[in-house]
Amino acid sequence: MKKITKILAIIMVLAMTACLFASCGKSASGTATEGVLVMATNASFPPYEYTEGDDFAGIDVEIAGLIAEELGLELKIEDVEFGSIIGGVQSGKFDMGMAGMTVTEERLKTVNFSDTYAKGVQSIIVKETSSFNSFDDFFEGEGDDKQVKNIKVGVQQDTTGDIYCSDTVENGGLGTDHVIQYKTGNDAVQALVAGKVDAVIIDNEPAKSYVAANKGLRILDTAYAEEDYAICISKDNPELLEEINSALSKLKSSGKVDEIISKYIAA
Repeated sequence: MKKITKILAIIMVLAMTACLFASCGKSASGTATEGVLVMATNASFPPYEYTEGDDFAGIDVEIAGLIAEELGLELKIEDVEFGSIIGGVQSGKFDMGMAGMTVTEERLKTVNFSDTYAKGVQSIIVKETSSFNSFDDFFEGEGDDKQVKNIKVGVQQDTTGDIYCSDTVENGGLGTDHVIQYKTGNDAVQALVAGKVDAVIIDNEPAKSYVAANKGLRILDTAYAEEDYAICISKDNPELLEEINSALSKLKSSGKVDEIISKYIAA
């Protein structure tokens, strides 16, 4: 029995030693892979994230680069579907998600969020010839008789535009019957250009980029919703959350975050 106990003790020591050399999960910096900060994004959301040839560019990309630098890590970016970011962060596949992502009560149930680094506005894109001038124009009737007109609105699936629009009329939405989900914002905008939907609801800055790139579209003057952008991090990695917030605080205090945002968004 004593011999078996000694053998088990040796096995445990060897296992712990191997674990240390292999980083065994999280490193001292809180990341899943020693020396690398893996960021999940959806690079079809200009000016926050997009591609230039083989490279990534945008507000989130530059801020993430500075955060990684503050933490002494190499930044690695994974371009994935927006709807898979939170699940990937939750499972530990990615260290963080940064994709013009809004903090919502529903998302807070599965992941943590950093401090806010930017403000977002949900805007409505329509054709220049459209009779719609505000979100209220999507409805007819008053009070209990209020109902959505016979329209379809395009959204990028799993975004807050999708979440808000798909909600009930009583909660400020249109209901799922009036919403068509697309994998990317560009797909939704192309559906609008082709006449498959009557409007697109998406974040304001990408909306401006899409309107500039597609003739015959305009953005309504009134915003649909206002929100905060932050970085999502696994609830199992509070160390990384703390370090990212510390890095963000330094970058905001130094004016570097505002400098990056101003580079892409004119005041």
